[in-house]
Amino acid sequence: MFKIGLTGGIGSGKSTVSKMLKLLSITVIDADIVAREVLVIYPQILEKVKLEFGDCFFDELGEFKRSEFGDFIFSNEDEKVKYEAIILPYIIQQIFIEIEESYKVGCEICVLDAPTLIENNLQTKMDINILVWVDKETQVQRLVNRDLISEEKANLRINAQIPLGEKKELVDYVIDNSTTVENTKEQLDYVLNDINSRGNI
Repeated sequence: MFKIGLTGGIGSGKSTVSKMLKLLSITVIDADIVAREVLVIYPQILEKVKLEFGDCFFDELGEFKRSEFGDFIFSNEDEKVKYEAIILPYIIQQIFIEIEESYKVGCEICVLDAPTLIENNLQTKMDINILVWVDKETQVQRLVNRDLISEEKANLRINAQIPLGEKKELVDYVIDNSTTVENTKEQLDYVLNDINSRGNI
């Protein structure tokens, strides 16, 4: 099975490219969805979170306050590192379980859609890697509009990831998503055709 890593900074429009791939009937494993699913699959994660960070991020029904906790860890680098040490092993384990399941049902191509693909060195496990890129100003504005947060909070979340300029050096293809959806689709078609012409898929 041919494995493609798809990454991009928060607010870069990676999800738009992911949807385009799904419309082509390509299997996509979304790491953000996996990150939510593991909280249900592995209840011990939230128990560890409660022990490490206290009960303040859980409501009276015991439900995890994801948004509040997200604001907290993105503004506290040390706390973010602690949380990632708890949850990342479960996310990575589940991602590869799902990749293996895709292989078993006969998928020829599987895309791993992961915003922190490179931060977690998962690009080394893929056959080809694609970066969805936008300029920093566009990235901030999209994040502000999408999540209804301040520019300050948007910058905190963006700065928590490796800059897109650095990621460019670690991937095989770059899709510029700073203009129109049509232009992005044209670039994706080119990338897929180029991969295919090399006999990879």
